Amino acid sequence: MRPLFAASDMHGHRAEFRAALRDSGLIDSTGDWCGADARLWVLGDYFDRGPDGIGVVDDIRRISGQAAAAGGEVGALLGNHEAHLLAAHRFGAAPVPGWAARADGYWGAWMTLGGREDDMRRLTAEHLAWLRALPAMALVDGHLLMHCDSTRYLEFGDTVEAVNKAVAGHLAGTDPGEWLTFCFLVSGRGELHSPEAADFLLAAFGGSLIVHGHSTLISGFGLSRAEARRPFRYGGGRVLAIDGGVFEGGDLLVTRLL
Repeated sequence: MRPLFAASDMHGHRAEFRAALRDSGLIDSTGDWCGADARLWVLGDYFDRGPDGIGVVDDIRRISGQAAAAGGEVGALLGNHEAHLLAAHRFGAAPVPGWAARADGYWGAWMTLGGREDDMRRLTAEHLAWLRALPAMALVDGHLLMHCDSTRYLEFGDTVEAVNKAVAGHLAGTDPGEWLTFCFLVSGRGELHSPEAADFLLAAFGGSLIVHGHSTLISGFGLSRAEARRPFRYGGGRVLAIDGGVFEGGDLLVTRLL
């Protein structure tokens, strides 16, 4: 079986992402793919809080093509920070109906989440098309890959295909109120601690192990920085959290799953 790796929550930390990929033997010193037929899935949150979200996306897109040419694969999922960036790009600071708490609209919400105006300035039509085409979930050799540690994906559908189709529809939408609901649904957190919740998701979507980012091992799970240097298994052994909290001073983890 071909090697399978996962990483998540780069949050603009391009240098740290490259270093972690080099240490895992997936890219070389020039940043090019050298992982042969290995598979890498990145689980979202490429932007915000760090200096170069566009650079992270550019690296993912480049090595995706290189990996495919070598018989490998690089796949990418949508994170909640991508959803908020796309909403801020589409609607700016216009007030959102039904969202009285934010007079500065999606732009203000994105900035609160650590948005970087330089990333927004550097967005191209190609970046936007790539982001809007990202799926929310993937099932790879028994691993249910998703960004959030949340059961809210079931609000989109009860199969991986249905979820991704519904998410694609939301990403193409132009109603600011509907985007508010969408951003809420892709931002759920802390809902998989019980084995029952994990089993419920796996029964719906398939697989034997959920792998997610979003909630950092440091602040989300209360681990020390030393403990957060490796992924954390919980939820009756059916869930694996892999966000080392790079923006909190932790490590950017590239986790081997197979």
